[in-house]
Amino acid sequence: MKRYCLALDLINDSVLIKEYEHWHENVWPEIKKSIADAGITQLEIYRTGNRLFMIMDADDGFSFERKAAMDAANTKVQEWEQLMWKFQQALPWAKEGEKWILMDKIFQLQ
Repeated sequence: MKRYCLALDLINDSVLIKEYEHWHENVWPEIKKSIADAGITQLEIYRTGNRLFMIMDADDGFSFERKAAMDAANTKVQEWEQLMWKFQQALPWAKEGEKWILMDKIFQLQ
């Protein structure tokens, strides 16, 4: 099992943020299935202001490359991702077309 933490910004508009949260209260079943099928066992998203933080636990077979390939072949995931871009904006240091940015762990209490 491996844990990944990622960040992304929303467009800083309270109406859009509320709508984004509404969509995440009612995530399409096909999206949940695509997440599980990729080997992601737990996924949580937190928000402060317009910054999102995702904590994702995945099994040993998970890879971002495999997930990206699966998503590219899934029309429902593509539809969801296109819809989510209405609310999201890339972090300033993101590469072209990049959404969620993998964060580096810099501390662990143990």
